[in-house]
Amino acid sequence: ILAATIATQTPKRYEQAIKAALNVGVTPIEIKEILYQAVPYVGVLKVLDLLEPTNKIFEEKGIKLPLEKQGTTNRENRFDKGLEVQKSIFGDVIDKNYENSPKNQVHIQKFLSDNCFGDYYTRNGLDVKTRELITFSILISQGGCEPQVKGHIAGNVNVGNDKQILLNTVTALLPYIGYPRSLNAMACINQVIPE
Repeated sequence: ILAATIATQTPKRYEQAIKAALNVGVTPIEIKEILYQAVPYVGVLKVLDLLEPTNKIFEEKGIKLPLEKQGTTNRENRFDKGLEVQKSIFGDVIDKNYENSPKNQVHIQKFLSDNCFGDYYTRNGLDVKTRELITFSILISQGGCEPQVKGHIAGNVNVGNDKQILLNTVTALLPYIGYPRSLNAMACINQVIPE
């Protein structure tokens, strides 16, 4: 739900979701990591707009800032570590994406490896299985990302989130994202993981 409020850019509901998450035991680091995980999918500007209210709520709750750093990569190793995580989730598809990219577009594949995966998926605070489920939640909440949704459905299965977990996620998010986005998500799930 927190991921959906980030993707749908509903700041008041986002603040309520943070408070609810803290009340049920989600840690401040996990909350921040969900927010950071959204950067490559919703864009840095949307996430930056939510950092201030996040920190304000943390301070109101007596949570000491800054939180412990969770980053594990640097400029020298982010590409290699990102590519390693990316391949662990998606397998041989990544090599094919690089091979099939026109020369004037391969830089986007490299950005995905070093930024999306190297800068975010390698972080501590959430495991890869949780990050993939959050990514799925963000993508279905945005709508219009069905090709990426399908890719991340396959990624979720590869890291251990089965069809039922994905269906449960859509069900939980339905009141927040509406029926069209929920039905699109279910159609993607059924295309990638047929009954």
